[in-house]
Amino acid sequence: MLAHLPLILLAQGAAAAPPPEPAQAAQPGQRASDPTQQTVDGNGDIVVTARRRAETEQTVPIAISVIGGRTLTDTGAFSVSRLQQQAPSLQFYSSNPRNSAINIRGLGAPFGLTNDGIEQGVGFYIDGVYIGRVGAATFDFVDVERIEVLRGPQGTLYGKNTTSGALNITTRAPSFSPEAQGELSIGNYDFVQAKASVSGPITDKLAIRLSSSATRRNGTIDNVASGTDLHRLRNLGFRGQVLYKPTDGLSLTLAGDFNVQKPLCCAQFYARVGATQRPVARQYNALAAAFGYAPPSLDPFDRVTDLDARINSRQEIGGASLVANWDLGPATLTSVSAWRYWDWQPANDRDFIGLPITTVSQNPSQQRQFSQEFRLASNGTNRLDYTVGAFLFNQTINTQGSQVQGAAASRFLLSGADAANPNVLNGLTSTNTISFDNTSFAVFGKLNWAVTDRLHIAPGLRVNYDRKSGFYESVVSIANSQYSFVATADNVAALLAANPAGSAARTTFQNQINTLAPQRYSPRFSAWNVSGDVTLSYDFARDIHGYASYAKSFKSGGINLSGLPLNSTSTGVDLTTQTVKPEKVDAFELGLKTQFLDRRVTLNLAAFWTEIGDYQATVNNNAINVIRGYLANAGKVRSRGFEFDSSFRPSKRLSLYVNGAYTDAKYVRFTNAPCPPELSGGTATAPGGVTDPAGTAGGRSPAFCDISGQRLPGISKWSLSFGGEVNKPVGSSGGQVYLGYDGSYRSRFSSNPSPSAYTWIDGYSLSNFRAGYRKGDFNVFAWVRNAFDQDYFELLSTQSGSTGLIVGQPADPRTFGATISRKF
Repeated sequence: MLAHLPLILLAQGAAAAPPPEPAQAAQPGQRASDPTQQTVDGNGDIVVTARRRAETEQTVPIAISVIGGRTLTDTGAFSVSRLQQQAPSLQFYSSNPRNSAINIRGLGAPFGLTNDGIEQGVGFYIDGVYIGRVGAATFDFVDVERIEVLRGPQGTLYGKNTTSGALNITTRAPSFSPEAQGELSIGNYDFVQAKASVSGPITDKLAIRLSSSATRRNGTIDNVASGTDLHRLRNLGFRGQVLYKPTDGLSLTLAGDFNVQKPLCCAQFYARVGATQRPVARQYNALAAAFGYAPPSLDPFDRVTDLDARINSRQEIGGASLVANWDLGPATLTSVSAWRYWDWQPANDRDFIGLPITTVSQNPSQQRQFSQEFRLASNGTNRLDYTVGAFLFNQTINTQGSQVQGAAASRFLLSGADAANPNVLNGLTSTNTISFDNTSFAVFGKLNWAVTDRLHIAPGLRVNYDRKSGFYESVVSIANSQYSFVATADNVAALLAANPAGSAARTTFQNQINTLAPQRYSPRFSAWNVSGDVTLSYDFARDIHGYASYAKSFKSGGINLSGLPLNSTSTGVDLTTQTVKPEKVDAFELGLKTQFLDRRVTLNLAAFWTEIGDYQATVNNNAINVIRGYLANAGKVRSRGFEFDSSFRPSKRLSLYVNGAYTDAKYVRFTNAPCPPELSGGTATAPGGVTDPAGTAGGRSPAFCDISGQRLPGISKWSLSFGGEVNKPVGSSGGQVYLGYDGSYRSRFSSNPSPSAYTWIDGYSLSNFRAGYRKGDFNVFAWVRNAFDQDYFELLSTQSGSTGLIVGQPADPRTFGATISRKF
């Protein structure tokens, strides 16, 4: 429904070269076997597999964006982080690959740092294989044919993790005709990107495809402390596929991929300072002055920092899959078997400045997953089509976390006499061992009943079982000239008893274990859940299709694996917070897909209303020791709005498009939310007690805040994408010159779980231009992205401890270069 027509017609239809070779026409209800090689049917319509069968995009009753491989090249969208400029309803946030979130219509994953024990709400699939963690989906796209962005709950066919939508990526399949293609891009910041693929037959029944991609770019942030550039790109990816077709009705595709990335990212640094409830002497400006410290620049868009801790974001991603499609005549049996892994090796500067507050903060992780799916789909011979199946998934994650405090930590994090003694926290170390195991099983079914030639009813049902178990242990130690101990969950009481109550030694020890608390717990969760949906669609005319849908969906419950808040004794953890209840989702949608003037004009509309009970949100209860926060169930959230997608192609020489989304997403009820920074850091008061106005130095802070009615983080009310392309023939050889433009706009959004006056990110617009020459399978063009050098933040965060420092992650500045590609 979305950007596919404006974008793919822009990239393909406007060309003077012949259109893509027509594939076998695929209408709703046609055969489900081996659809991945179909992109355009005999009528020139885009073919998708959003409902696990080949259908034309304009007739499938789902709000969907389709972004073709050529569009990805034209716009430089070579990873998921760059897709949101093409799909207005899509949001992507990342402070590093592990701490990434993909949201659709403002819903999907809680805003904040990653917790291994929770689910995402947007499913990510590549060639039918589910990717269990967003971090494992941040690889460069290699030889992608199309990306389908499915908006709204997709739980019946795509599972429990798709309460707000799914990204369905299809790569180019092996070909029995020899072919090859190459692409090379160069640009400023020493940007070089090379892509290549080759495919062809080995025998008349066996074909192979090999693809690779390599990206290198210098960083856009200068770290004056280390003399290195940050936010650089060092990416390498390979993908191989072997297709075996012993008969016309049977195909088996064995695929494997390997990706490695070695960037120095993702740096957040000084953006601004806001007043908190801390005493003036304990707020950022006074603390920095006490050390004689100043950042290298007070303008974050000078893009200089002095981070003094090691920075790294190395990750390795790979796996293998076997997809089998067997045409049985009345139905097609599909099997998808896959194993995948993700190894994450980070290093961060969690104090965000050039002082030794937190000198080490990292959570290396190793994820392994296995999945098996079976589907039986009818081949469209009757008025009643069906898809039934079963899905099995197992995932394990092992994480080895560590955090070390430096010589400046005491003054920044403590009060009283201990704040003036660097040794109280200098060298304080937390070593964490975290493990997670998740087994999930589901059976599902989807019907499509053609009541008449125009009216279709499509109900679906999925029954899912989840079992999750985990282990979290934090051992805290210190060894400097003044203090030495090792604290575990078992010996904290003994260590406290060794220090007399009310003594300075006891106060110091409590300050130390409250800063980094020793913990050990083993959470467990299991539950059955039922989700379902029903869609009514009606074909008013050949090119006018309407639909209405309702979905009852859920996102699985989870376990907290980032540390828990302390209980009232300040020596143990609150075990009531170790599990999180499932989200309960009710979603309504109305849609209309239309084309006019011999399909030169496309206008698609969708209106949606989604309510989520027991919404999973990140909280921290103002606890210093829980650096990463933990999950809890907010009362209820709501996301509602409308989307439109339009394209106009008056001639072969001109293509235009405008796509947009209005999203009103709020906390309907969240009475125990974490407070924004301007209300934190003061003297704690009991619930309902007297507090002081925001930003009152030395004031009283509420234990928690009621943010009911306020906007969810990360969501712009308005998001737009727009652009077009004009071309002109050159000579009589079929070549053409062209000029293209792609723009996007996002209105302002909150970058804090609880809206704060200090963390709103202003609205911004981006403009990308390209101009080039193409003839047949040859294309060369120059490009400039963020052409007007718009300064904007990808996200804003707060420094731990309510100091008032706000740090930001600036987006890329203007980049420019050229791309040349050729198919053989």
